[in-house]
Amino acid sequence: MSKRDFLIEIGVEELPARFVTDSMNQLKDKVTAWLQEQRLDFDGIQAYSTPRRLAVLVEGLLEKQPDVAEEAKGPARKIAQDGQGNWTKAAQGFARGQGVSTDDLFFKELKGVEYVYANTFTPGQETRKLLPQVEGLITSLHFPKNMRWNQFDLRFARPIQWLIALYGQELIPFSITDVSTSKKTFGHRFLGAVFQLDEPKDYVRRLAEQFVIVNPSERKQLIRQQVEALAKSNEWTVPIEESLLEEVTNLVEYPTALFGSFDEQFLTIPKEVLITSMREHQRYFPVQQKDGTLLPFFITVRNGNDQHLENVAKGNEKVLRARLSDAAFFYAEDQKLDITAALSKLENIVYHEELGSIGDKVRRVRDMSIELSQLLMVNEAQKTEINRVADICKFDLVTQMVYEFPELQGRMGEVYASLKGEPEAVTTAIKEHYMPRFAGDASPSSLTGTIVSISDKMDTIITCFSIGLIPTGSQDPYALRRQAAGIVQMLVDHRVDISLDQLIETGITLIEKRQLLKRDRVEMETDLKEFFALRIKNTLQERGTRYDVIDAVQTGKTSHVLTVLRKADFLMKELENTEFKQVVEALSRITNISKKAESIHQINEVLFEKEEEKELFEQYKVLKESVEKSLADKRVDRAYEALVGIVPTINRYFDNIMVMSDDESIKRNRLAQMKALASVIQSFANFQAIVFA
Repeated sequence: MSKRDFLIEIGVEELPARFVTDSMNQLKDKVTAWLQEQRLDFDGIQAYSTPRRLAVLVEGLLEKQPDVAEEAKGPARKIAQDGQGNWTKAAQGFARGQGVSTDDLFFKELKGVEYVYANTFTPGQETRKLLPQVEGLITSLHFPKNMRWNQFDLRFARPIQWLIALYGQELIPFSITDVSTSKKTFGHRFLGAVFQLDEPKDYVRRLAEQFVIVNPSERKQLIRQQVEALAKSNEWTVPIEESLLEEVTNLVEYPTALFGSFDEQFLTIPKEVLITSMREHQRYFPVQQKDGTLLPFFITVRNGNDQHLENVAKGNEKVLRARLSDAAFFYAEDQKLDITAALSKLENIVYHEELGSIGDKVRRVRDMSIELSQLLMVNEAQKTEINRVADICKFDLVTQMVYEFPELQGRMGEVYASLKGEPEAVTTAIKEHYMPRFAGDASPSSLTGTIVSISDKMDTIITCFSIGLIPTGSQDPYALRRQAAGIVQMLVDHRVDISLDQLIETGITLIEKRQLLKRDRVEMETDLKEFFALRIKNTLQERGTRYDVIDAVQTGKTSHVLTVLRKADFLMKELENTEFKQVVEALSRITNISKKAESIHQINEVLFEKEEEKELFEQYKVLKESVEKSLADKRVDRAYEALVGIVPTINRYFDNIMVMSDDESIKRNRLAQMKALASVIQSFANFQAIVFA
């Protein structure tokens, strides 16, 4: 069957860099899914993008759908025919639905029942007649933000300027807003020209001739090579941040790297300020010495060729000079601000209309930090340190530098606090109380920073839950999931000996004292425990823990994060033990039959009829104490060994005892014994969740 290549190109006004990659992938995924749905085979599919275009090239697309011959199953014979053998309305309706007459119907037996069947034939349609449907795929693309233009109702990232839908040499006709498909596309805005594309296979080559490198991976690699070449020729070190490289890739169609310089006097400004100004505001790559010392140079990427680069460099230097002059002014002015005066200004910044000011939040963080310090039994010197950090951790929010560069909050607090004579432990913790800021970020290096960070994040989570700001679906405007994940990470990284239940209970009690608890306390505690349980689950998944092991360890008590992780790690190793299956089966027999206990009853030893009951009960009492102590001591291995030790007794019990006795009182007593033992077993894990091949 013959094939042709198919090209879609959507030409737009410049897309925001952060939209480009996702939009390209969306278009590819939608086209791929649609082709599969239409039963249209193809050899391959490539996606392309620049700031001005999104494109998909389908290679070797069949010119026609395959014909489909099927055997359609209808109602049972007793429904399809009446007692006289006449076709019923059900059979007639089935025939009409399949496009055949009742004369074409026949019967076949399936699992002892006769059903009516019909042979159907659907001829394949020509691909060229189906392809106009891709218009709907284009208009269904979604973006972080949309816009409308002119009088059109379409909402799209940016106005559409041109469209190509080319199947071989044949134009596929459709229109979106007032733009119709054509064979015309556009080269680089300044270096290229408008030209006609006759074949999809020429797309990449013809655009390259017009100074457009349409393959984003190729553009990215070219930028990397050019930056590295400049660094090598000047004996610089240029750390290439991947997110910045991705953004620059999506800002240009024809990249050319160049470098510029700035006045050395600006190097007196903190390094992070200079780097932030260059990276975040100008999309420049900072230049360093091998030891990490910042140099007064930068590398930028031009959307064009290598002509007149000295003029381009001068223009970028002029823009950066203005930026850095502002930063130098802010830095000088901020140093005049006293920390106490800065803290007083926090009272005038609204944190949330229902939760008060930033000053109110700072006081809550301090209260929480004090409580955690007591729970963790830190020494008096550390308590003093923690209190000071909690008091002043947000003071830099009122500085001009943080107002201009919000991403520097914490870091500027560290710098300014150091200049005001605060101890290094305090200044470091001010910066670190925001950590971890994102997935993969490091935890605070000190216990002081960890306690204040946990307190800050717990306050945010608990107060938001209190007023109903709970993440739903993909919506999480206050980044509560990220902050909860950060708390779990810190508990693990610093092996903090405190449970999530304690954190939740302490946090709720503190906001209740401040009259900020707007919901039922028990309901809120339940919601918070479930919320954190999901974060623990994510942590276990990231560590490569099997899904059934995750289910097993999360069914028991999940409050102490370190213990849960230790259990998961231990069980993952036990999966390789040949005796593990027998242990799981024995323990699962207990937990399974315990579910039949309709209510909780006291175990009555007088009702024991056999020695196996007495033996199991005596071992249960020892087991309960041993497992509780081992888990309290974080000795997961000992707790498991205790459970393994009772397995022979469990097996003897079930070999000789019928739990569901005809005597109701004995049955109830035996179920009570099962219930009690199951409680001990499940305090370790729900072994029934573990799956064996």
